[in-house]
Amino acid sequence: MRVVRTVEQLREALEYMRGGGHTPIGFVPTMGYLHDGHASLLRRATEMSGTVVMSIFVNPLQFGPNEDFASYPRDEARDLELAEREGADIVFIPSVEEMYPRPIRTGVSVSSLTNVLCGASRPGHFDGVTTVVSKLFNMVQPDYAFFGLKDAQQVAVLRQMVSDLNMNVQIVACPIVREADGLALSSRNVYLSEEERLQALVLSRSLRAAREAVEEGSAKTAEEIRQLLASIISSSPLAVIDYAEILTFPDLEPLADDSILAQADGEIIMALAVKFGKTRLIDNIVFTPKEVAAIV
Repeated sequence: MRVVRTVEQLREALEYMRGGGHTPIGFVPTMGYLHDGHASLLRRATEMSGTVVMSIFVNPLQFGPNEDFASYPRDEARDLELAEREGADIVFIPSVEEMYPRPIRTGVSVSSLTNVLCGASRPGHFDGVTTVVSKLFNMVQPDYAFFGLKDAQQVAVLRQMVSDLNMNVQIVACPIVREADGLALSSRNVYLSEEERLQALVLSRSLRAAREAVEEGSAKTAEEIRQLLASIISSSPLAVIDYAEILTFPDLEPLADDSILAQADGEIIMALAVKFGKTRLIDNIVFTPKEVAAIV
């Protein structure tokens, strides 16, 4: 495994790995403090690619003025151990100065999809994501890029960007990885106190209950689902709801018909963002109404 820290070193390493020919390149962009969710992305990348590149970069553009950029957890040595164990060939760890050597005047912005869910409560966040990912795509020129569905909105936004700008890369969405008790893995879980960690289980519990309510027919409209999610989450004293929403996926639009089972085509996402103390966690379930209709 080769560790590189400049764009020039990255391109030299990729040229060497290609060996004069073309081997499919799989790319796993991360902000580091890696966990088993990131490991699952690397494993999928090694299955689909001849060369696997991982980036580790805490991107300041996607953090708001009162968010946790400075305190975001970092552990480079631990990250490199996991990356090598899971088959990364190249790990790109640029500095902020390497990524943004001068004030940036060009950005990439995706409209509509970024006006809801996390985009509504974190203005500018997705502009930072799409800008840095487009830069990384230009540097790495991957055939495949792997992202976890825990941030399903990010997956939807990046797929839109790739489609709109004719980028020659396939976005591969990978399943959410959870702890044995159901908590979705996140680098920010380290912020949680023992009690906050326990109460955060209400997220996956509320999503399972909402899915079951749809299957059983006890919740048939989007508003009933929102109320059910909010009711269950509010039973946790430390939970502060940012949003508990149900939308079409990947368009992230309100349901055309208020009846969930009337959504004959496409998928639906139940998505949550909830704060426990200073820690904001997200979670979701994506499902196809036809599958639920068959159960009902």
